[in-house]
Amino acid sequence: MNTLDRSIIRDIALAPQGHLKIDWASAHMPVLNKIRQEFERDKPFQGLKVTICLHLEAKTAYLAKVIQAGGAEVTIAGSNPLSTQDDVCAALVEDGITVYAKHNPEAEEYKRMLVLALETKPDLIIDDGADLVTILHGERPDLLPQIRGGAEETTTGIIRLKALQKQGKLQLPMVAVNDGLCKHLFDNRYGTGQSVFDGISRTTNLVIAGKTVVVAGYGWCGKGVAMRAKGLGASVVVTEVDPIKAIEAHMDGFAVMPMLDAARIGDIFITVTGNRSIIRKEHYEVMKDGAILANAGHFDVEVNKPDLNELAVSKRQVRTNIEEFRLADGRRLYLLAEGRLVNLGASDGHPAEIMDMTFSLQALGLKYVNDHYERLGKQVVEVPYEIDEQVARYKLESLGIRIDALTPEQVAYLDSWN
Repeated sequence: MNTLDRSIIRDIALAPQGHLKIDWASAHMPVLNKIRQEFERDKPFQGLKVTICLHLEAKTAYLAKVIQAGGAEVTIAGSNPLSTQDDVCAALVEDGITVYAKHNPEAEEYKRMLVLALETKPDLIIDDGADLVTILHGERPDLLPQIRGGAEETTTGIIRLKALQKQGKLQLPMVAVNDGLCKHLFDNRYGTGQSVFDGISRTTNLVIAGKTVVVAGYGWCGKGVAMRAKGLGASVVVTEVDPIKAIEAHMDGFAVMPMLDAARIGDIFITVTGNRSIIRKEHYEVMKDGAILANAGHFDVEVNKPDLNELAVSKRQVRTNIEEFRLADGRRLYLLAEGRLVNLGASDGHPAEIMDMTFSLQALGLKYVNDHYERLGKQVVEVPYEIDEQVARYKLESLGIRIDALTPEQVAYLDSWN
């Protein structure tokens, strides 16, 4: 059976446009290109099956092709219904990768495609939000014994994995790619910061300068969003529950206050916490007419949609990816991308040069798991510093940037206690 017969996609005829997208992304991912050359030579995944669950767009597609170049039989599913690009799916099928993904499928079909991707009985997985791991530990534990381990992409996924580990239920080693230095310092900060406003600007066609932007959460993603909002000319308010991060936001020059206070003055709200009901009924009740609600966290639970629906007396789609909720007093609140990831649901996600580093960590992290899974144990595993350093050096090389090296005398000095 060929990959088209196995796959579930929208339309194979879309493949030519998908190939163009993947080619463009790969041309701007020099680190991953270098790793691909190494994988083609060494075949670290020869004879293995790898199942990937990530936002299925061009950059992810190229990661799948790099894993395939390492000898793997690759299956991929989308980690978000709105971020899947049908033309990219078609192109991957033509390239011999099994795909279970369509843009905006029904909820039941979306879930079924994740299960189908796991039923290929992979040896290794790459996960986003721990979606695959959750299915494996909840509904399909029969598939767990085959799996050597995997790598996790997101903050939300790490939270879920550590919860499983804390309860003693995690049944495989998972490398916390999200916590790698070359992930959170660049992807979470610069990638999220830029792509969130790509999505908001593309969807609303409104100016950011002069508006009050409320950023919920001041982790690495929140830092990036706040930084970009400031750069675009907005007044920025940060809401937090962590006192240390709140002080950091204050010293970075941002106003810090509770969400209930911020709700009264904000024009644009962006949630990046990894938690639920960050914006809810009591906040909607005091917001300005015309307030815009956007989420950049993994799940569509940070902006409480049931509360919004309860308060609304009418709803309508006013632009692609913008839903208007009119309240009893006439105020209008606008929800972007159904409360899903605005940077992927309403845009193309992070820039290729940023995902170059993240997906290089994914590729090398997966190789690390495969090389050492027997001794790693059933736990969340940190990205080895050597992998982060390798990715950073490859990136510098691609940029034509040279740095100093320690002299033998300096190495000896650093190794000495006196």
